[in-house]
Amino acid sequence: MREIVFDTETTGLSPAGGDRMVEIGCIEIINRVETGRHFHAYFNPERPMPSEAEAVHGLSSVFLSDKPLFAARAEELLEFLGESPLVAHNAGFDFGFLNHELQRCGRPPVCLSRMVDTLTLARSRHPGAKHSLDALCIRYGVDRSQRVKHGALLDAQLLSQVYVELTGGRQIGLGLAAEIAPATVDVRRAVVVERPVRAPRPHAASAEEIARHQAFLARVKGALWDRFLVAEGDQRAA
Repeated sequence: MREIVFDTETTGLSPAGGDRMVEIGCIEIINRVETGRHFHAYFNPERPMPSEAEAVHGLSSVFLSDKPLFAARAEELLEFLGESPLVAHNAGFDFGFLNHELQRCGRPPVCLSRMVDTLTLARSRHPGAKHSLDALCIRYGVDRSQRVKHGALLDAQLLSQVYVELTGGRQIGLGLAAEIAPATVDVRRAVVVERPVRAPRPHAASAEEIARHQAFLARVKGALWDRFLVAEGDQRAA
């Protein structure tokens, strides 16, 4: 199953109020494992960077001045996202900015049915606890030592590890089958994974092994199990 974990950095909190996306970082995971593929881009927001926002992510107007507009890399971004579910922390915020930028350049918005919100997952799994990305990294032992400021790609990498833990860890799909395991199909991506299961090997003890075991038991004095054998014999006699 292919999923994309992503994060954005912006000039503020409200795309409707004129704020813009300035960075996006996306991490590809398949069956809860990072593949090493990612998409990362900075964008010129065509407006000054407020000092409050710059204090959070460190992206200045000067740094962003020579970066491409979102429209210039929209096609590349959409190709990377494909039709996969999109995982984000407080996902409504990131989806809001992503869809705002897509609409500005004449692209259809990403369907909200693809949204996976790790903040909602964390609140459900750990009610009453802190649910920030930093807090979840601490809870699950994810190394966040390089996170001096917010950064979309780094935060997406951290979130991908947190997401794996929130959804059961790396053995989420571990199971046993009696005969032949059916193919696993993800209807959202139509990925088929064949899982052949080997027939069980015979493991019964041989006659020689049984004889050696009985000889060993005969040498044990005052064995606890003898008491139960005697008690069972008395009950049958009664």
